[in-house]
Amino acid sequence: MIRSSFKPGSPAFAWNLGLILIAACVAAPVLSLLGLAWQGSIEHWSHLLVYVLPEATIQTLLLLLGVGVLSACLGVGSAWLMTAYNFPLRRTLSWALLLPLAVPTYIVAYAYLDILHPIGPVQTTIRALLGIDSPRDFRLPDLRNLPGAIFLLGFVLYPYVYLSTRSMFATQAASLLEAARLMGHGPWSTFFRVALPLARPAIAVGLSLTLLETLNDIGASEFLGIQTLTVSVYTTWVSRSDLGSAAQIALAMLLIVTLLIIAERYGRRKLRYTGSRRTHPLQPRQLHGAAAWFATALGCFPVVVGFVAPALYLLAETIKRLQTAGAISQHLIEAAFNTVGIALGATLLTVLCGLVVAWSLRIAPRDSVGLRTASRLATLGYALPGTVLAIGLLYPVMLADHAASWSLDMLGYPTTKLILMGSPLVLAGAYVIRFLAISIGSIEAGLARIPVSIEQAARLLGEGVNGTLARVHLPLLRPALATAALLVFVDSMKELPATLMLRPMNFDTLATWLYGEAARGSYEEGAIAALGIVLAGLLPVMLLARMQTTLSR
Repeated sequence: MIRSSFKPGSPAFAWNLGLILIAACVAAPVLSLLGLAWQGSIEHWSHLLVYVLPEATIQTLLLLLGVGVLSACLGVGSAWLMTAYNFPLRRTLSWALLLPLAVPTYIVAYAYLDILHPIGPVQTTIRALLGIDSPRDFRLPDLRNLPGAIFLLGFVLYPYVYLSTRSMFATQAASLLEAARLMGHGPWSTFFRVALPLARPAIAVGLSLTLLETLNDIGASEFLGIQTLTVSVYTTWVSRSDLGSAAQIALAMLLIVTLLIIAERYGRRKLRYTGSRRTHPLQPRQLHGAAAWFATALGCFPVVVGFVAPALYLLAETIKRLQTAGAISQHLIEAAFNTVGIALGATLLTVLCGLVVAWSLRIAPRDSVGLRTASRLATLGYALPGTVLAIGLLYPVMLADHAASWSLDMLGYPTTKLILMGSPLVLAGAYVIRFLAISIGSIEAGLARIPVSIEQAARLLGEGVNGTLARVHLPLLRPALATAALLVFVDSMKELPATLMLRPMNFDTLATWLYGEAARGSYEEGAIAALGIVLAGLLPVMLLARMQTTLSR
């Protein structure tokens, strides 16, 4: 294999330098956040400690706890149901259970607020069946509270737990479960005493992703009236124009993220994946009669709640809007073009940076602690909530603006305008930092499948670092690059918190357009934007479903 140290003039110097620069760009917002928080006025802390932080922290922790428990129950239960039993529609449900990932949390909240409205379709139908005329005589519980937020977020985010846990259950040795049954344990005892403990590492990984997405949420929490830390950061910055206090609240969020990551790693520090190629996988048990159809109903319920109901609502509202208005507004069309344009630019940059990080790590010496540490820093962005990242980017971007203005002034082109701040470039940079971990992970997985002998053969034929990558690895990495690009593109289209805080003036994306329409209570045009985001989100979900089906065979 081609190996090279970090020395000027070495074949890998440019790649290693690129890795360090990318890691520095990812770490810059965190350092900037510390500086902004330090510069913030301490006088505001009395107000924050009394009126903002206690309630926001309690609401955030309760939301994380509730969503974590619900998503763990749904994800683990669905994964075991699809792995251990055979029943009607099992093959379809095995990939359909991933469909809620295609619907952002704020879109589900937006849809269900109208679906379950007192004069919405559900309650109207129930009153008609019961012979009740007035909404005052019969009303379902309001969703605008903490239990409603836990319910909706749990049914949207459980696929993270399902995806990782199903993979673990599919690779567990059936001999271990058979041994437990021979020792007198029933199905429930075997699950809780053998299968579940073995799957703890996978559950921890999926649950950590679920909690990070919950912490990053702003649209659903605000729609449902939950004052989380994320919402507090946004309102403190936008409504009160207090950047220092917003940075201080963001640091509290960053502390929660750090504690989540530490707890996840500590919980599985001594756990290892087990398995052997000599053992056969678990064969699903065939269910018959009422038990089979009950299992089918259990598998369908999360899909209907998390995807089918909101998707059908959006489709119906879109058709109704097109029939009444006849045309889509020009503003919405511009938002769609903005969304696609910024997502494409961010995707290209993210995949390119991911390739630099993954290839630099591939050719780095095994004892290069610095480069490996830099590669871990480069993946830190996904753990940063969008609001935290947005505030952290302000100071570095302003420094870059001042440097650019100074350079232009030295060249005889004086300017008084901010070049980067308030431009789509900053928003694209935020997407790159936030979703770089997805690109790196996909490309590293693709590189891991390429045998070392291929690189050695290329080296013997006289190829260097760049030639080996261009002529050998890039053709073999096309599936991994395509996967990374697709996932980053759709995540960029769905991102709301960072977009709300960093977008230029009069610059809307589909996500911010939907947020604005829902905030004004206008659901007609918002449904069109939401449906576009959902349809785009189906592409990576179908890709994940195909990978999951291949793995479970």
